[in-house]
Amino acid sequence: MTIRILTALATAAGLAACSGMGAKPPIYSQAALPDAVKVPAGHAVAMETVGAGEITYECRAKASMPGQHEWVFVGPDARLLDRSGKQVGRYYGPPATWESTDGSKVTATQVAVAPNGSGNIPHQLVKANPAMGTGAMQGVSYIQRVSTQGGVAPTAACDASAMGRKQVVKYQADYIFYRAI
Repeated sequence: MTIRILTALATAAGLAACSGMGAKPPIYSQAALPDAVKVPAGHAVAMETVGAGEITYECRAKASMPGQHEWVFVGPDARLLDRSGKQVGRYYGPPATWESTDGSKVTATQVAVAPNGSGNIPHQLVKANPAMGTGAMQGVSYIQRVSTQGGVAPTAACDASAMGRKQVVKYQADYIFYRAI
């Protein structure tokens, strides 16, 4: 009898632990972000993704600074994954383009950036242009880049002998898509 009761209690505890497995994750909050990259009131989260990929930089002469050189951002190439790890799109450029697997896509204009620690590209807020195609990107108004990891310009020498050389660096960031409400 005691074994039967213990088995029943263990089964009930296991079912209780699993009952939250299908629960939706909490809605993304931008409360901890710097004000500069917060989406204005009147917009709600439409989709949360994780971008994982690479950013290409090229060694070029500094504009209006003869004899000096710098690593210049060329463009990203990343897979956009939903929170379960399923690929739902791509992020690439130039121009910066977020494309859903359904074929809809948006480009955007940078509004603001805010630092996110040493070795990480900054947080970013962009205002989306009207979507091309119908689907997940239709109606997107803003995109935030947050939780960035890596992606900064290379530390390799960039001088006259390296002109035109490209370097690829790994990065990851959350891309949060908003729509007007």
